[in-house]
Amino acid sequence: FVKYSLGFIYMPGGFGTLDEFFEVMTLVQTERIPQFPLILFGRSHWKGLVQWMKTELVERGKYVGARDLDLFKITDDPAEAVRIILDYERHVGTPAAMPKAFA
Repeated sequence: FVKYSLGFIYMPGGFGTLDEFFEVMTLVQTERIPQFPLILFGRSHWKGLVQWMKTELVERGKYVGARDLDLFKITDDPAEAVRIILDYERHVGTPAAMPKAFA
């Protein structure tokens, strides 16, 4: 589903949601796919995970860089989520218009 997407909105969920989020985020981080919008919807749900990533992955373990946490946005506003994806679409076009290397 990544190939034909313009962005990803992750709603509160369990292990499957986390698996999909980290899989796509890893592909973006390692530049295997374009920097699609990755949106975590529901600040209160994602707050603990984001804090853990900052503390354990960035600061303590230094497994990822602080800028890697900029690969996703967090919002409670549906209109903001849509705006982020539409801004991305205006910037890069639709998946069919993307360069072959990313398709």
